Amino acid sequence: MTVTATVPPSRVRLPAATAAVARRVLLMTVRNPPVIVMAVLQSVTFLLIFRYVFGGAIASGDLRYVDFMVPGILTVGVVFSVMGVGPAMAEDLGRGIVDRFRSLPMPRAAVLLGRAAGAHLLTAGTLLVTAAVAFAVGFRVREGLPGAAAMLGLCLLTAVAFTWVFIAVGLATADVQAAQGFGFLVLPLSFVSSAYVPVHTMPGWLRRVAEHQPLTVIIEANRYLTQGPAGLTGTAHSGGYYVAAAVTWCAGILVVAVAAALALFRRR
Repeated sequence: MTVTATVPPSRVRLPAATAAVARRVLLMTVRNPPVIVMAVLQSVTFLLIFRYVFGGAIASGDLRYVDFMVPGILTVGVVFSVMGVGPAMAEDLGRGIVDRFRSLPMPRAAVLLGRAAGAHLLTAGTLLVTAAVAFAVGFRVREGLPGAAAMLGLCLLTAVAFTWVFIAVGLATADVQAAQGFGFLVLPLSFVSSAYVPVHTMPGWLRRVAEHQPLTVIIEANRYLTQGPAGLTGTAHSGGYYVAAAVTWCAGILVVAVAAALALFRRR
C-alpha cells in the first residue's frame, strides 16, 4: 500500500492576491462600458450645470464662480464616484464570490484591498477627465501647477477614505438596494457644504452644521490650494488650518472605516 502525501497549495502573498482581486474588478468594469460612461457623465454634467445654469445666480465673493465651484465639484465628484463600491461589495457577498475567495490560499484582507484598489483607478480616471473639462470651461488656478496637483491629491485621498466607508456599508447591509440607499445619503451631505454656495449665506443653524462637516473642510482646503488666500473669503480659519484639518479628517475616516470593514468581514 502506497501512501501519497498531500501537499497544501502555497499561500499567495498579500500584494499578489490584492493585485489579482483588483484586476478582476477592473476587468468587470472594462467589460461594462456603461459604468465608465455614467461615472464620467455624472461628474461632468454636475460641473456643466453649475457652471452655466446656476453660476450667474450665485454670488461667490472675490472669486469668479467657476473658480469657487470647481474645487467643490471635484471633491464631491470623487465621493459620488466611489458610491458604487458598497452595492458591488454587497453583490459579491450575495453571489458567493467572497466565499470563493476565502477558500483560496490567500490573505483575506486582499479581498477588500483589491476591491478598493480597483475602484480607485476608475475614480482617478473620472477625476482627471472632469478636471480637464473644468479647465476647458474657464477654471483657472492662481497657485500654479503645484496647487492643482495638491488639489487632485487631496481629492484622491478623500476618495480612498470614502471608498472604505462604502465597503463597510456593503458588508454591513449585505444587500445591494440597502447599500445603494445608504450611499445616496452623501447627496444631502454634499449640498449642506460649501461645494456650491458660500457657507455664510446659509441660515445660522445650518451654517454651523455645514462648517463642521468633513466635506466643507476638504473643499475649503482645495480652494485654498488652488486659489490661495482669495479662496478663503468668508471662511472662519486660515488656509493652513483647512489643509491640516482636511488631511486629519481623511485619515480619521480611513482608520475607522478600515477597522469597521475588517471587523465586519471577519464576521461574514
